Amino acid sequence: MRRITAFLLCFVLIFTLAACNSTPSGSSSTPAPASSAPEAAATPEPTSAPTPEPTETPTPESEAVSGGKTLVVYFSASGNTERVANAIAAATGGDTFSLEPVNPYTNEDLDWTADGSRVNVEHDNEDARAIELTAATVDNWAEYDTIYIGYPIWWGIAAWPVDTFVKANDFTGKTVIPFCTSSSSGLGESGQLLADMAGTGDWQEGQRFQSSVSHEDVAEWVNSLK
Repeated sequence: MRRITAFLLCFVLIFTLAACNSTPSGSSSTPAPASSAPEAAATPEPTSAPTPEPTETPTPESEAVSGGKTLVVYFSASGNTERVANAIAAATGGDTFSLEPVNPYTNEDLDWTADGSRVNVEHDNEDARAIELTAATVDNWAEYDTIYIGYPIWWGIAAWPVDTFVKANDFTGKTVIPFCTSSSSGLGESGQLLADMAGTGDWQEGQRFQSSVSHEDVAEWVNSLK
């Protein structure tokens, strides 16, 4: 009887242990990992901003010199035109060039009231107006862009010694401004006649001055041309 009871107790014990050790099919003793959180967006590596290439600091362009060099050419019989020419040169900073006849005019030559005086003979005979000058051309002529041409008025036109200079030079690309002196006569067509004679250059209207004109008035006229 005791053997049967002991046998039954052993059987129950073995059965219980077997039940405790058994696990459901497909199960694991290691817990499944929790679902991974989304990866944070990758933080871009800092990149240095591109360094701008150096640029030159703009500098104002130098102003173009309007008119370039200025030359004041003149023939003066009694000094009046020379005085105006010097005033123009002072106002413009230009150079001067005096037209000197090889055979200079005397006071008697210039007496237009005397029959047979030189100026009367030359006026009556156009061929006699071809006055030879000591110099009819200018050194470095190409450097001058603005040319003032001055003369006294003789019989309503430019004193003819100026003609020799005008015919001897090429005024292409130059601005030419005639001026004259007289006690009563105006500029008239003297400037236009010289322009026609030259055939080249940009000839302006010009100005007539009285013999007693002041340097200040001449400078005011020059400044008005700008």
